[in-house]
Amino acid sequence: MKKFIIASVMLLSVSITYAQLNFGVKAGFNSSLSLNNSNSLSTGSYNLNSVKSDLSNGFQAGVFARFGFKKIYFQPEFLYNMGKKDYTMTLQDAQNNNVQLDKRVTISTLEVPLLLGYKLLDLKLINLRAFAGPKLRFNAGSSLDYNVLTAGGSITADQLSKDIKAAQLGLEAGIGVDILMFTLDARYNLIKDMYQTKLDSKIIDDIPANTFVISLGYKFF
Repeated sequence: MKKFIIASVMLLSVSITYAQLNFGVKAGFNSSLSLNNSNSLSTGSYNLNSVKSDLSNGFQAGVFARFGFKKIYFQPEFLYNMGKKDYTMTLQDAQNNNVQLDKRVTISTLEVPLLLGYKLLDLKLINLRAFAGPKLRFNAGSSLDYNVLTAGGSITADQLSKDIKAAQLGLEAGIGVDILMFTLDARYNLIKDMYQTKLDSKIIDDIPANTFVISLGYKFF
């Protein structure tokens, strides 16, 4: 086992030595807007509160490194994702009475994408890339808060249980373009919902975790 670890470290050291290394910072905007949201709009059942509950927008910032081997590269990232969301959700109690509840979501996560990419176009001043890989997501202080009920009914906020997962594993894929030292990415995340609300063990509300991300970065070298 010790020989295997030593050999792995030596192989990694040699790979890094002969790889083209880049390091930079990046920031981006993410939204849960997806094709599922668009399809639901066509049914005519959406209202303003439905849209607010489905859409979750946030901002992320962090650092990345890129190890390039000709047209193939490996890019790990370390990102902090933040955002807030306020909306009103409507429930039905046992007597089918509508109950409205004000909800506030604070999103705070650490995200670690581990991406493997391929340069579709590799020129001196510009390149076009495609990439995919796993992404780790960790809760960093997210919260779900409920205000006093705004309408009648027999459901109280104390009956609602809140579930925020500590960590998740998902997938991320997208395309990107580099122009000089700037890098622009568009990517989509596939990951299970981290935030859920339950009433009597039944899921009644969640925050979509699948997100579309646009980010801009700068490579220092």
